Amino acid sequence: MTNHIVLFEPLFPANTGNIARTCAGTDTVLHLIKPLGFSTDDKHMKRAGLDYWDKVKVVYHDDLVAFLDSIDLDHLYIVSKFAERDYSEVDYTIAGDHYFLFGKETTGLPEGFMRRYPEKAIRIPQDDNNIRALNLSNTAAIVIYEALRQQGFPNLARVHKYPFDKLK
Repeated sequence: MTNHIVLFEPLFPANTGNIARTCAGTDTVLHLIKPLGFSTDDKHMKRAGLDYWDKVKVVYHDDLVAFLDSIDLDHLYIVSKFAERDYSEVDYTIAGDHYFLFGKETTGLPEGFMRRYPEKAIRIPQDDNNIRALNLSNTAAIVIYEALRQQGFPNLARVHKYPFDKLK
């Protein structure tokens, strides 16, 4: 079972870099659906991802249709504040790869696409009176860690030993 974070036409390099760092730390595959709002050589994106880019598997897709054609739709989760089902209500332990699709920072996912797959939509509860949306990189981290929690945090370090012997 592999988890995948999928970004539809991401605009801000810092968000993508932060998400890449989360992917590196969680053994999650990162998918980027073009067009991107920045160059992958962008210094802001590289700085946000620090020196972890070589530890992230990045898959590029020419458009949303190409991405959808490449996966099993049974395990697609569309993250949207307009969803009726909370992200924590889904069973992510079901065998197979899990794909978490996030929309563009400013406009989300295309309305026609959202109307076609409402049963795949999940949401993170938020107070809509105070904000329009949560930050994309925070949202990706919340969702991926819920999936990993349910899966028993596979392949992730459970305990880090602090080097107390170096304290002097």
